[in-house]
Amino acid sequence: MAESASAPTASDAVERLAAVRETVARAARDSGRDPAEVTLMAVSKTFPAEAIEPVLAAGHRVFGENYVQEAKAKWPTLRERYPGVEIHLIGPLQSNKAKEAVALFDAIHSRGRPSLSDALAKEIAPQNRRPRLLVQVNTGEEPQKGGVLPRETDAFLEACRERWGLTIDGLMAIPPADVASVPFFAEMRALLDRHRSAMFEPAAPWLSLGMSDDFEEAIAHGATHVRIGTRLFGARPPRQPV
Repeated sequence: MAESASAPTASDAVERLAAVRETVARAARDSGRDPAEVTLMAVSKTFPAEAIEPVLAAGHRVFGENYVQEAKAKWPTLRERYPGVEIHLIGPLQSNKAKEAVALFDAIHSRGRPSLSDALAKEIAPQNRRPRLLVQVNTGEEPQKGGVLPRETDAFLEACRERWGLTIDGLMAIPPADVASVPFFAEMRALLDRHRSAMFEPAAPWLSLGMSDDFEEAIAHGATHVRIGTRLFGARPPRQPV
């Protein structure tokens, strides 16, 4: 699909949303899956409220953000206008932002450090609020990316349960750029299946995989959440200070 060089108009956004929804549903059916098993997450990071509202008005309710402060600046007002919105944190989270993240987000996809696990565990009980928690796996073992290494995943999941008392809802990964994603998707599916009955709550855990360029392959490998930004909103603007 061709990308616009600027943010789409309201009608563009609605058309793109419909097209992506249909592609997600077709990819699920082609893989022998129920399309209802796959959640389309609209990645709205860096986009202002006026770019997001057409998608909200069209009925979409699941969004992904990268930064706590940016999400705090735009989503409280949007949530008042559009009930039922879910906001997922898919970017890195600093331990000193754990309190705000627990209060704001419905799911946190980027857990992968002991210090962050400790900070989240200390906030969940006092706030009486439990966002869904996913462990990020650094499938490509890239030094610039967060997440646990694949060979460390077993021990980290056990520590989440035994040391911090955290309920883990699934796994998330961002494969290396400019290489085929499929081997990494297959590795993530195998990790999820290995721990499906022992480590995860609920029994049908989440697998957050795939972005605008590879989400169909991710769905074929069991993704339950796909993260779509440019296919919906167009070229991403620079992040503005908040």
